[in-house]
Amino acid sequence: MLLVCRFAPAPGDAAGFLERARRAVALLAAQPGCDGVDLARAIEEPDRWVLVARFATVTAYRRALQPFDVREHVVPLLSEALTDEPAAYERGLVAGPEGLTEHPSLLADRAGGPPPGD
Repeated sequence: MLLVCRFAPAPGDAAGFLERARRAVALLAAQPGCDGVDLARAIEEPDRWVLVARFATVTAYRRALQPFDVREHVVPLLSEALTDEPAAYERGLVAGPEGLTEHPSLLADRAGGPPPGD
């Protein structure tokens, strides 16, 4: 499961945003089931940022947001994210040094659509 959140901090708040993000990223990455968190800055628009967190499962993602320190530091940062696009995604194709892995969709069954590959 991927969490993808885009941010556009207020002009002059880049340092404050980065300070809040440092703590939030470290807390989120330390949660069981979190496979990693990246915070990246847009090259073309340096006032735009994206946070991408990878979780083993949807359940791991939900549990990662439950501890008090996460609710105190991560959730407020996530509430600053732009809301014009979805933020939670299921993984479909994952490629790495070991090759390509296709993950079955949990959503295709719910939507009544065909499973992946059909």
